[in-house]
Amino acid sequence: MPQYAVLIYTGDSAHELDATKEDLAQPDGHAEVLVASGSLRAAFAFTPRDMARSIRAEGVSDGPFVDAPQVVAGVYVIEASDWDDALRIVSTDPAISGDGGLEVRLVHSGGIIGS
Repeated sequence: MPQYAVLIYTGDSAHELDATKEDLAQPDGHAEVLVASGSLRAAFAFTPRDMARSIRAEGVSDGPFVDAPQVVAGVYVIEASDWDDALRIVSTDPAISGDGGLEVRLVHSGGIIGS
């Protein structure tokens, strides 16, 4: 079955190192729904943008690679029968409310390496 990567764009990540269960209730609730549906294959939440480091030819700098109003706050991979099914599965993601959004991309190749 095809896999789709879902990039989550928001103003910043809710996953501070000291985030509480209440802080993460909304994204974790959505993840639980995807797990229960059997479609979720992998999920990774990123820490806030001020914890990022960027690497370029000139060296390493603090902060995200691009200074933009939205950043990639996380990524997850789902399995879906086709594009319509993939879009249906991710359409309830809380990141699409407000100024956030999702980018859904068909996975060409790859996977988790090792354990």
